[in-house]
Amino acid sequence: MKIVQLEYFCAVARLHSITQAAAELYVTQPAVSSAIKELEKEFNVSLFNRSKNHLTLTKEGELFYQKAQKLLAEYKQTLNQLHDIGRTISAVKIGIPPLLSTIFFPEMINDFHREYPDIPFELFEYGSIRAANLVHEGILDAALVNMHFYEIDKLNSIQIMQDKIVFCVSKNHPFAKKKEVTFDMIKDMPLIMYNTDSVQNETLDAIFKNSAIKPNVILHASQLYTIKSFICEECAGAFLYSSLLKKLPGVVGIPITPTIHQSIGLVWKKGSYTTDSTDKFISFVKKHTIL
Repeated sequence: MKIVQLEYFCAVARLHSITQAAAELYVTQPAVSSAIKELEKEFNVSLFNRSKNHLTLTKEGELFYQKAQKLLAEYKQTLNQLHDIGRTISAVKIGIPPLLSTIFFPEMINDFHREYPDIPFELFEYGSIRAANLVHEGILDAALVNMHFYEIDKLNSIQIMQDKIVFCVSKNHPFAKKKEVTFDMIKDMPLIMYNTDSVQNETLDAIFKNSAIKPNVILHASQLYTIKSFICEECAGAFLYSSLLKKLPGVVGIPITPTIHQSIGLVWKKGSYTTDSTDKFISFVKKHTIL
């Protein structure tokens, strides 16, 4: 058994797909398939129930997954401790949703680099839910996330800022001069929603469901440039953080009634060793909160 085999197995178990796991790990699908087959052969166990496009863990696979996660977490902690003992400066791996990166970066990283010029970092764009899961699994050191998801208590967290969601349209749109909008007013409008692993989406989907409204979603997007283009061409409206408006000339943000408040924060794993580099980043963020 090799550590890399366990990493491949855990990725497939989490994503239920060899294709998606290979894409996330930047390896080939045959490499992932081979790693799983080797584990099954070595331990004489069937790890997955295989259907056409979906993989689910067998009963034995579930137990194997739990053990593999613990082993990988211990391996990473030990590796980080050895790096610190040898005074190797490890990179901080940070997850961040694309829209939040527009609010916080590159300013935050530039400020961090001025204070700690020798500490490298790696940024990974994921929605808040997926980024938080990767932190919990020890793949990422920390993540900037929308904190309104039900498993937030599984992680250490600090709140960085408060924001609210506004409904965005072109400055030439008939709604542009309205003082507020309700969900009933926009129920038939073409809409842009964020990607599916977004906390913002979960919040909005719950409101639509409670209001018995089926939204007319024409696009799921994660890049601000794409969203802005659709808005300015009056193809659709979108729900965005109010903090983004200063970066969107030609776009009007209309307050939503009732107001949808959002908390943005940093999360990192509970009960786990953190490298000196990660500790410094967490301390830096704590000192630079903008509440």
